[in-house]
Amino acid sequence: MKHKTTYILGIAFVLSMSSCGGDNGKADGYGNFEATEITISAENNGKLMQFNVKEGDLLDKGTFLGYIDTIPLSLKREQLLSSKAVVSSQSKSVLSQISVLNAKLKTANANKLRAENLIADNAGTQKQLDDINGEIDVIKQQILSVEIQNAPVVNELKSIDVQLRQIDDQIEKSKIINPVNGTILTKYAEPYEITAFGKPLYKIADLSTMKLRVYISETQLAGIKIGQEVTVKIDDADAMQSHIGKISWVASEAEFTPKIIQTKEERVALVYAVKVDVPNDGSLKIGMPAELWINTKSN
Repeated sequence: MKHKTTYILGIAFVLSMSSCGGDNGKADGYGNFEATEITISAENNGKLMQFNVKEGDLLDKGTFLGYIDTIPLSLKREQLLSSKAVVSSQSKSVLSQISVLNAKLKTANANKLRAENLIADNAGTQKQLDDINGEIDVIKQQILSVEIQNAPVVNELKSIDVQLRQIDDQIEKSKIINPVNGTILTKYAEPYEITAFGKPLYKIADLSTMKLRVYISETQLAGIKIGQEVTVKIDDADAMQSHIGKISWVASEAEFTPKIIQTKEERVALVYAVKVDVPNDGSLKIGMPAELWINTKSN
């Protein structure tokens, strides 16, 4: 009986040693999936007149989602246009002079381009180009002289034009346009609510490719490189579900292992963070735990 027990123990020892020699049954790293989450905020103040967003929606870049009330901005724009018309009627002579000089300047610039082409083809002279450059300088000086003599009118018109461009920019920013491809994670506002500049409207992330952040030891570092294919495993009902991923980033500095991942003994060890890009078939979620297996052949 004693010899039989010893024989069984010996077989068990050999089997255990052979299994440990090739694979200890443990993953090379543990971590959680994450994605780049972007919070989209309002770029204007006012009532949210339309906001077609639902959590879970898959949106394309450039999708129109709604708009903020623009009636106050439109009224202000009309007021500025009326003011510009009044100022313009009082300074028709100034505007006509500047318009004529700008037309001359446009023609002179066209002549300059022709002269440069002729010189390049050895069909023109440098004197022709110099004369045109001199004409352009004279026209610019004339425009400047007219503007200086009529500075109050010109400055007022320029100021109104700047204000009009600002109003147009605010009206454009009142439109809510989705800036990136992705899935709506969280919705922060509802139609007809009053919103303000910088107030969050929704959070979006591209979930088509998830990033698994894991931590590996210094001894494992030599066995990986950016672009390398690895196996990522997640929990399933019956067995581990495997996905193929690619290493996209390796930390350049070591850090302490996060307490939530490893045992007490391993927490004091320095490790390197690694990110793995994994195509998402719909089963991968933000925060989901996963295992990294570097040696895919033996695992």
